[in-house]
Amino acid sequence: MRMKSKLLTISLVVSLFMVNIPQKVDASPGVSAASAVLIEQKTGRVLFEKDAHTKRRIASITKIMTAILAIESGKLNQTVKVSEQATRAEGSSVYLKPGEEIKLNDLVYGLMLRSGNDTAVAIAEKVGGSLDGFVYLMNQKAKEIGMYNTHFSNPHGLDDHENHYSTAYDMAILMRYAMKDKTFQKISGTKVYKAPNPTENWDRVWKNKNRLLTKYKYTTGGKTGYTKRAKRTLVTTATKGDMNLIAVTLNGPDDWNDHISMYEGGFKEYDMAEVVAKGKIDAANTKYYKGVLYVKKSIVYPATNNEMNLFSVKLKLNKSKKKWIVSKNEEIVGKAAVYLDGKVVQEEPIYFQKVQEKKKKSLFDFVKEIFLSIVGVNGNG
Repeated sequence: MRMKSKLLTISLVVSLFMVNIPQKVDASPGVSAASAVLIEQKTGRVLFEKDAHTKRRIASITKIMTAILAIESGKLNQTVKVSEQATRAEGSSVYLKPGEEIKLNDLVYGLMLRSGNDTAVAIAEKVGGSLDGFVYLMNQKAKEIGMYNTHFSNPHGLDDHENHYSTAYDMAILMRYAMKDKTFQKISGTKVYKAPNPTENWDRVWKNKNRLLTKYKYTTGGKTGYTKRAKRTLVTTATKGDMNLIAVTLNGPDDWNDHISMYEGGFKEYDMAEVVAKGKIDAANTKYYKGVLYVKKSIVYPATNNEMNLFSVKLKLNKSKKKWIVSKNEEIVGKAAVYLDGKVVQEEPIYFQKVQEKKKKSLFDFVKEIFLSIVGVNGNG
């Protein structure tokens, strides 16, 4: 009969000593958008939402997915030969020419900064082999990262398909995923980019359409969007101190101010609380784990001033095994679970590594060292 491994649960009372914690403010900033959400980037915690799970048209913020797939393809340094189909894309354009050869990297800049629909098609054909092939990749990635209320039908967001939609929350998930990539971070936050123009004697110069990069000093990136049916859509990121936020609005007539309002509310109301520090964990009431448990990363979570005393931590440890006690190898032996007001909000693996005790030197060892030093033998031979 198989026995399930027992868990040894240790409850720890966590005392948080925070400095300059902001006072709680109204958690409901007024926004013009039909749908909106504000999340903290590291943990994904939702700090504000308004109709965030309703499916809506998303216009050119679609291109966030197109960009990250291009980056992840590993082909940024490869040359793309622009097709006539790409140059016929409607709407915003960087005016690519049929047969023109341009690096995929430059196309991604044109996609994110100038929202070129021609660049979106050119990228799709290069990375996916065809528009249909690329759309398949888009929907596969959406499922993979948890965008469960999203379906893509093109790489640019034009209103040429009925079955092309997402939600404010899903787009925040996408941006959170994309911002983990340093290349995407750089492109998303670039204000001006120069790209070679092989058919002219001057370079292309693209200025970012995301006005929040100059309008709001904490902005680090984002993507704009607009079609007649979707109206104004916007995804942006902002950083202040150790807090990184993501804001999304769909059908937002006053989206610039919507985002500033959400950011100001988030930065004012929340602070990043270090609930568990990186390094050793105290498990004093366990026989074999004392002094040998640790976490590799700090557990940090956004919280309001009123929530700071609502954190608790439980160490969920597997029943100790003899091989761990004698082994000097690193082992995962459980997890540290952080609770906020009784609900698990984050978990981190707990590692075990037995520290080899230094052997005490005998009288013979001391005499030997003195003898070797007299005859001139040192550590270098």
